[in-house]
Amino acid sequence: MIYLDCNATTPVDREVREAMSRSLEKFYGNPSSSHRAGREAKAVVEAAREHLASLIGCTPGEIFFTSGGTESNNLAIIGTALKNGRGHIITSQIEHPSVMNTVRHLSGMGFEASYVEVDKDCCVSVEALKAAIRDDTVLITVMHSNNETGTLQPIEEIAEIAREKGITFHTDAAQSVGKVVVEASHADLMTIASHKFYGPKGIGALYIERGQEPFPILYGAGHERGMRPGTENVPGIAGIGKAAEIALRDMEKRITEATELRGILLEELRGRIDGLRLNGHAKFTLPGTVNALIPGTNSAELVSAVGEKVALSAGSACHEGVCNPSGVLKAMGLSDPEALASIRISIGKDNTEAEIRTAAEILSETASRMARKS
Repeated sequence: MIYLDCNATTPVDREVREAMSRSLEKFYGNPSSSHRAGREAKAVVEAAREHLASLIGCTPGEIFFTSGGTESNNLAIIGTALKNGRGHIITSQIEHPSVMNTVRHLSGMGFEASYVEVDKDCCVSVEALKAAIRDDTVLITVMHSNNETGTLQPIEEIAEIAREKGITFHTDAAQSVGKVVVEASHADLMTIASHKFYGPKGIGALYIERGQEPFPILYGAGHERGMRPGTENVPGIAGIGKAAEIALRDMEKRITEATELRGILLEELRGRIDGLRLNGHAKFTLPGTVNALIPGTNSAELVSAVGEKVALSAGSACHEGVCNPSGVLKAMGLSDPEALASIRISIGKDNTEAEIRTAAEILSETASRMARKS
């Protein structure tokens, strides 16, 4: 099978698996214990913290390990809200559910929220965000890149606005870290997810700029300097640390190769499928992401039809036979039929040019058969 669903999750890198295996075998102590086994495990945790800090350009003391992107988003958003007690939150219409639903939860607790619009390229409107700011705005949370279209958001500009107004700024960078250069200085809080850049699932991190500590949302012992209790997942932390080390080492190579393969994919698809349309920004995008509208198809049916040969994602969410169009694509102005005819292809570091050309052929032939039947 040709795997082209790396925005959903990535395979675990061989070097990462080896690092985790060593941890399971040799570093089994509790990092909070003072004996040698505990100290050895603690050293693994701190080495991983240093690798993540190097990847995003912060100090190791500003990295806090969590169970993944969802927990990091919850800690950043709920923790900041609880720290302020009440107020107004600004987010966008295209956020991941772990942000969107967390903000909605806070809305039910007395906080008020504004959901900023995006343009046709899936880019958050900076002007609309500025207009949404109120005297009681306590948090702005906007993703670094969109997980469906790949569009990179104007994070640096938003960060500057937040800084000028004295508002805490959080960015969900789960889809960006390890794929493009991400700078911690562009946010007060930043979410990282291991399994998006060839690390294991079930481990993530939250960058917290010194002095910006949100309230913890879990309570227990004083792990992670009191920010996130629970005995550290040492094998998982070893994995995310190694994944971060590799990402920093191979960043330029990954970006170059993914950009080239994305160009080949678009060329192949456009040459084979009449009326194909790119959803998302053509330039400011994750290098390996393509979201495309394929006329005359139903994306859920198309994904299912090619699923034994090619793995990709549909522009809809289907439950019990009912498919709903992507809220992200709808926010960009696509109609329901257009959103339901859109697919997401996300290229990874292990994909080859031959795979990309084969996948384009399979997709185009399947789409052509579907269009003839419609």
